[in-house]
Amino acid sequence: MFFAHWVHDLSPFVYQFTDTIGIRYYGLAYLLGFVGGALLLHAYARAGRSRLASEQISDFIIAIVIGVMAGGRIGSFVLYDGWRKFGDDPLAILRVWEGGMASHGGFIGVTLAIAWFARSRKLPFLHLSDLIVSVAPLGLMLGRIANFINGELWGKVSSVSWAVIFPASAEYEGTPVSLIPPRHPSQLYEAALEGALLLAFMQWRFWRTAVVRVSPGRLSGEFLIAYSVVRMIGELFREPDASPILGLSRGTFYSLFLIITGIVLVLRKHRDPLVK
Repeated sequence: MFFAHWVHDLSPFVYQFTDTIGIRYYGLAYLLGFVGGALLLHAYARAGRSRLASEQISDFIIAIVIGVMAGGRIGSFVLYDGWRKFGDDPLAILRVWEGGMASHGGFIGVTLAIAWFARSRKLPFLHLSDLIVSVAPLGLMLGRIANFINGELWGKVSSVSWAVIFPASAEYEGTPVSLIPPRHPSQLYEAALEGALLLAFMQWRFWRTAVVRVSPGRLSGEFLIAYSVVRMIGELFREPDASPILGLSRGTFYSLFLIITGIVLVLRKHRDPLVK
């Protein structure tokens, strides 16, 4: 039965120089995500919908890159038990090209980066936050596609016709393909939900409503709630990355805190003092 399903055999490299060195899809996904985000920010500035001037965007993106990479990488070690192996291979935390980034850790890193940039440039924190959440799903989508290409973060065992056999999911190295059960390609489910669907919603809210101008922080709250909901849906099909917390997968448990934060941002009564 297993042979009726596609066996994942994609290379993680776009172009390979040696066995371990080359241009990886994972790194390319991050690059395209940041470039795409910068292009959208420039479009916002040209349309007069952003207080972030075009000449400030490159510096802002650099700050966000640092926040994503540092927060995501540290988060993968702290939030998903990577710290247990840190003593055996401490340099592993620097090898970001091998994968291993935590979305929730990335959110924390980006929040700190926005706070620093807002203070240094005297720009409203919530306005910058709204700008970032409107473009973030693009990076999430590309990252999940890269997860699929890498053959990592696979889903739960399934017999659906589109299930995929991930050789790396075998419990023991060298297990014959015929003995490896097919699994949900949950990475693609998440790419569609956390990425494409959420990007469409954020862009609709940004361009078709005045929410960013009249209610700073509300779009950020809507993003946190929407992301958490679709992340929880994705977790139903995804093989847990680590032991559960209170019976919930790590992704679901951490998303509960995002929902609470999102609700606070949506319900707050603050209005932009510059809006008459």
